[in-house]
Amino acid sequence: MNASFAETLRELRAEKGLSQKDLGQLLFVSHSTISHWENGSRLPDTTMIPRLAKCFGVDANTLFQLTAQSEDSPNVIMVDDSKVILSDGLAVLEQVMPNATITGFIWPLEAIEYAKMNRVALAILDIELGTSSGLELCRTLLEINSRTNIVFLTAYADYSLDAWETEASGFLLKPLTPEGVRQQLKKLRYPFSMGDADAPDRL
Repeated sequence: MNASFAETLRELRAEKGLSQKDLGQLLFVSHSTISHWENGSRLPDTTMIPRLAKCFGVDANTLFQLTAQSEDSPNVIMVDDSKVILSDGLAVLEQVMPNATITGFIWPLEAIEYAKMNRVALAILDIELGTSSGLELCRTLLEINSRTNIVFLTAYADYSLDAWETEASGFLLKPLTPEGVRQQLKKLRYPFSMGDADAPDRL
């Protein structure tokens, strides 16, 4: 739960005497979006924070700090059409990011539905997903949330040029390793709290 930002938003809205619908109309978003922000299931993106600050007459930096603090338990997903690789990869991610909520998907559409309902901080995507493409999945996830960090995972280094043409944060070769993940986490476009990710391996 993103309680810190969610509680502050509810308090600010109450002080202004606004309903969720009222606030949504001021910000040009649906009242359900406001509801998601206030129950902690999602956070507003960077373009929305200044609008909220102006609406409530508060410092935008304060709201930015609250959203960062609210990501102490970030949502991380991994998408790979190989059950074995997915299982092994999830174990590595859980080791490196013990405070994260980590979920694996074989089917891209399931990952998309999850991203619509949850704010995804990091998505690790296989480039070849059966008949689908991780590159296209990347674009869809960024349309849902432009602050999602995308890292591509593949067995073929030749794909790296295609990957860099997207807005991805990085690229990893299979198999996924704790050290490889740790190094990549240092290069994210939008850093987030990762628990004791810098601690020595425990495996």
